[in-house]
Amino acid sequence: MAQTTNQQFEHVIQICRDIFEKKMNDYGTAWRILRSASVTDQIFIKAQRIRSLQTKGISKVDEGVLPEFIGIVNYAAMALVQLEMGVSESPEMPHKQALEQYTRQVYTAKTLMENKNHDYDEAWRSMRISSLTDLILMKLYRIKQIEDNKGKTIISEGIDANYMDIINYAIFALIKLKFPETETTVSN
Repeated sequence: MAQTTNQQFEHVIQICRDIFEKKMNDYGTAWRILRSASVTDQIFIKAQRIRSLQTKGISKVDEGVLPEFIGIVNYAAMALVQLEMGVSESPEMPHKQALEQYTRQVYTAKTLMENKNHDYDEAWRSMRISSLTDLILMKLYRIKQIEDNKGKTIISEGIDANYMDIINYAIFALIKLKFPETETTVSN
């Protein structure tokens, strides 16, 4: 039976959320001290590694692109929490609250995906994973520019919209990696 985009998205979100929760149990909520630019740079490192692996075709570290795309989803959700709540001088946040914030941000991005999927008719399904990587990198360069401009834009979307797009592009890549050549149906 064919899976809908919604079902695939839910499957991937659950994987990402599970990793977020396990890492939070190991490390706590230390990410709460990160400033926006630091989170952006962390996502950039992950996206740049994916692009490097896609270009070189080999990895000298025993991790492929899948964990990097998961990391991108999770760090982008953290970035949205940081934008909304502000940087904390203390890394302590109740785990339940952190998980609720994370989940809310991911589902806000999912709603955006559903709306765009309707308008673009799931064009992402015809895209290459390398193109999704490049789009993530482009969004990161845009975020860096906006950060350098102290958050001000003249006509463009803000930092939050770019992070939401990054979540969706990374989830699209994860769907393509987790469900290669499977039949799907549109979720609407």
